[in-house]
Amino acid sequence: MSTLAGTSQLIGLILKRDRGRLIAWILVLAGFPIITANALLELYGAPSARAGLIATFGSSPAYSALLGPIYDSSIGALTAWRIGVIGGVLIGLMAILIVIRHTRDEEEAGRQELLGATVVGRHAPLTASMSVVVGAGFIIGTLVTVGLAGLGLEISGAVAYGVGVASLTTVFASFGGIAAQLTSGGGAARGLGMGILGVAFLLRAVGDATEAEVLGWISPIGWFTRLRPFAGERWWVLGLSISLAVVLAASAYLLASRRDLGAGVLPTRIGPAEAPEGLRNATGLAWRLQRAALLGWSLGVAVLAAIYGTVANNVDELFGGNPQLADALAQLGGADQLTDTFFSFTAGVLALFTAAYSIRTAHRLRAEEEALRAEAVLTASIARWRWMGSHLLFAFIGPALMLLIGGLVMGATYGSAVGDLGGELPRVIAVTLAQLPAVWVLTGATAALFGMLPRFTGFAWGLLVAFLFLGQVGQILRFPHWLLNLSPFTHTAAIRLENVQLLPIAVLFALSAFLAVIGFTSFRHRDVIA
Repeated sequence: MSTLAGTSQLIGLILKRDRGRLIAWILVLAGFPIITANALLELYGAPSARAGLIATFGSSPAYSALLGPIYDSSIGALTAWRIGVIGGVLIGLMAILIVIRHTRDEEEAGRQELLGATVVGRHAPLTASMSVVVGAGFIIGTLVTVGLAGLGLEISGAVAYGVGVASLTTVFASFGGIAAQLTSGGGAARGLGMGILGVAFLLRAVGDATEAEVLGWISPIGWFTRLRPFAGERWWVLGLSISLAVVLAASAYLLASRRDLGAGVLPTRIGPAEAPEGLRNATGLAWRLQRAALLGWSLGVAVLAAIYGTVANNVDELFGGNPQLADALAQLGGADQLTDTFFSFTAGVLALFTAAYSIRTAHRLRAEEEALRAEAVLTASIARWRWMGSHLLFAFIGPALMLLIGGLVMGATYGSAVGDLGGELPRVIAVTLAQLPAVWVLTGATAALFGMLPRFTGFAWGLLVAFLFLGQVGQILRFPHWLLNLSPFTHTAAIRLENVQLLPIAVLFALSAFLAVIGFTSFRHRDVIA
């Protein structure tokens, strides 16, 4: 029997199971660039308007770290700058999660063993999952190409952007395939995949925001921006993505051939014969499940904060001669508060990362329930609220710890550089921790979805994407204030130590608590998957 036998049937099964999820990903990832380009045409059609936009944001190391450099003043180049990196991260997230869901998760649940007992080849699940993801990438790339070209932008740039999307999807689908072979659990595979995605983002961020540009050439996301759509396309960069995807995919198939079904290539550490005392309660079990992710995400936040703290020392020199930025900052308190404005922006970036961790941690409740492990725990003398609270404890405390670490590292790095550690450290920590209420709103929303509509718990990721879009694109595209105010991060973005408004913070805290209570109450009265 061929190792690929049954691939087409598995592709059909994946499309049936994930049709809603795939359609949502395709619409979001294809719609963002088209909507952004259309809005930029209306708002910045004049060359003078685009020149002011570039003068304001083009020299910002913070924006370069988050969004990449601006290569040209055309509408297409500005669209690629504004959406490219964010879109690249979302593409990587989609590819890794879907591949792992239909490979490692299926093995862990025992369903792949049942399929393997039929006329399904060993490599069919991996091939089917990667084929679906790669196909989704090509559909997204095609829609983006047609949409951008339909708006009158250069066809060559539109094609470059679309092909770049497809190639990046293939790369991260291959990374997902590798992660699924190395580990023996779906959670570990997703953690490894997210770690790879985070390293790719950090390498690109450091390469774009500092003089160490070579680091950006190590990252697949960096290749996506350095393809330079609408700015003198570098077609040869596509060869890097294609070559890496081929090597990774071949490695994934090789690893799949050399491991046992249900096992990972990396050896599983044998635990003690008896569980330690800490695992005999819900909180200890949750800590055992969450500690690796908490450590990894905290390390990533610390690295990013160190980068921002280093860059902050040169903010005045970078922006001091920029009249457009000075005018914009005058509305926020004047150019003399330039460093505070920079730290407020970077704190918002750290908040988005911690929000992603918080959603992932709270979503673990749904993963435990679907894997039928929650039922086993709840049949013991553990109340529902205690089990749910044990996971939400880390979903709430984890972001606070990460933002504290980010503030400490960023403040210490900057304070040491300017020779005022005692004065700058508490200021930066306070601005960073002020983002916590917005993060907790998403934590509460995830808990509420799990309790009320468990099948739609993953919709919390959609909320994060929507808030990210509003925060990063809404002001430039001049969205109405009522729409921008839907994002909790809008209410914490402009917080300064000199003018702290407690009402928005208190409202966000109350909203997060209210949503969490809804989640607890709803979970107590619904059935658990059995």
